[in-house]
Amino acid sequence: QVQLVESGGGLVQAGGSLRLSCAASGRTFSMYAMGWFRQAPGKEREFVATISRSGDNTYYADSVKGRFTISRDNAKNTVYLQMNNLKPEDTAVYYCAAGPTYYSSAVPRSDLSYDYWGQGTQVTVSS
Repeated sequence: QVQLVESGGGLVQAGGSLRLSCAASGRTFSMYAMGWFRQAPGKEREFVATISRSGDNTYYADSVKGRFTISRDNAKNTVYLQMNNLKPEDTAVYYCAAGPTYYSSAVPRSDLSYDYWGQGTQVTVSS
C-alpha cells in the first residue's frame, strides 16, 4: 500500500512558476513509476508527465513539454513537478500517482497503469 500526499498548489499569474511535491509513504517508493495528471472543471483527467522508477526516463504531454519538469528523490520518497511559464489553461486539480512497472525505465502514460492516487492539489493560473 502506498499513500500519496500532494502539496505546492496555489494561485499564480500567467507566466509564473509553481513546484508541486508528492510525498509517498512506505519503503517501496523506488519500485513505482510516478505520474502527474490533472483535471480541469468539466473535463476528463489528462496525463501531464511521468518518470520511471529508476528516474532515468521521463515523458511529457505535448501541452507541457518544455515548460514542466518532473523529477524524483527516491531517498526522500518524493516526486516533484516544476511548472514554469504557466498558462491559464494549466488551471486544474493536479494529482500524483504511483504505478508498479516491470522495467525500471518504463514511463506509463495511461491512468490505468497507476494503482495509487493522491487527493490532488489545486493550481489556478490567472490571466
